[in-house]
Amino acid sequence: MPHFDIPLDLPHAGTIIRRVIQIFDELLDVEKEEHRALLETADKIDSLLFDASWTGENPPPFKAKRICADVAEQARKLVDQIETAGVGYDRLGQCIRNLFECLELGQEGAELSLRAGEDPSSLQRPV
Repeated sequence: MPHFDIPLDLPHAGTIIRRVIQIFDELLDVEKEEHRALLETADKIDSLLFDASWTGENPPPFKAKRICADVAEQARKLVDQIETAGVGYDRLGQCIRNLFECLELGQEGAELSLRAGEDPSSLQRPV
């Protein structure tokens, strides 16, 4: 599947997850348990990326690798939750793809973004 290969960028990954949280704030009903779970998972990802976002730099490689693994695990869970809750749509799916690209997991992100609602014919998708 076509995807973008970009170098590791944990600060930008932090920016992307904050965009996801902003989308959720507008989209979700926090009275629904499944929607609260989405916000909790997104907040966990944001917490994992906080230091890199604050400094604007990737941490040392050994720490970055662990952060990437933890963020990817939570982001996969987030995609499952988006799919289960039925709240996916194009812009949200694009954010998921971009998040995985920043983790150097572009191919996985290109696949998961479709489950999160990205339009397969979106002009934003790699060809």
